[in-house]
Parts: sequence; C-alpha cells; structure tokens
Amino acid sequence: MTEPVILTVRRDFAAPPGRVFDAWLDPDQARRFLFATSDGEMQTVEIDARVGGRALIVERRPGGDAGHRLQFEVIERPTRLVFLFAADPAGEGEWTRVSIDIAPTETGCTLTLTHEMDPQWAAYEDQTRRGWSLILDGLASITE
Repeated sequence: MTEPVILTVRRDFAAPPGRVFDAWLDPDQARRFLFATSDGEMQTVEIDARVGGRALIVERRPGGDAGHRLQFEVIERPTRLVFLFAADPAGEGEWTRVSIDIAPTETGCTLTLTHEMDPQWAAYEDQTRRGWSLILDGLASITE
C-alpha cells in the first residue's frame, strides 16, 4: 500500500487566533476567501458549523462551476479545525482530510494547514499547495 500524500502550508497572521478561526465558519467571511478566485463569482456558501455539519461552497468560474464540500470532524475554537474535503470533479466518495491548527504568537497567530490526500492525488500536490496558499493569502486580506 502506498503512503498518503501529506502536504503542509504555514502562514503567520497579524490577527488574533479567534478572528482567523471564525472566518472559516462564517459564511459572510468565507465567501471572500475560501475557494474564491479573482475571475470567479461566488454562487453558494452554506456552512453548518458543528461537528458532523457540512459546508457547500460553489464558485462560478470561466471554465464552469467549481464545487467544494466539507464535513466537519473537529471544531475547537480558536485552535483546531478538522474537516473532510472533496472538490469537483471528484465525487463525495473521494474525501481527503484537512487539519487547521492555529497557535497564538506575540503579533497574532500562526496557522498550520495539513492536507492528507490519497496517493492517487499525488500528481496534484503542487497545485493543491498553491491553492491553499492562495486561500491563506485571501484569509489574511480579510482578517488583518
């Protein structure tokens, strides 16, 4: 059996942990950074922010609608968020796991995002890392 692909992205924020954490679960804030692209138009942002709850985020892009599904496994405000993640065109049976850990610092906080993917997605590791980095850039723009 091949080992899962585990990628990690870190970012420092000049904002308190609670503000950074809350943005992930607030639909009004999430629509501004979570899977949002410069040439897309957000269509749907539904977030049921509880353990076992789900989220659906759909953005209309030039190439068609991009859907993203989450199912929350851990919600420990303001330090930890873990969710199963699936993006189109992968089906709901193609869940991966994303963990977000937020640690306070003297100037705000450090967010560490870890994405655990099935080995079949190994070819998408760099693209996935770039995507999460862009999302964290967007998160910084709305929280700092």
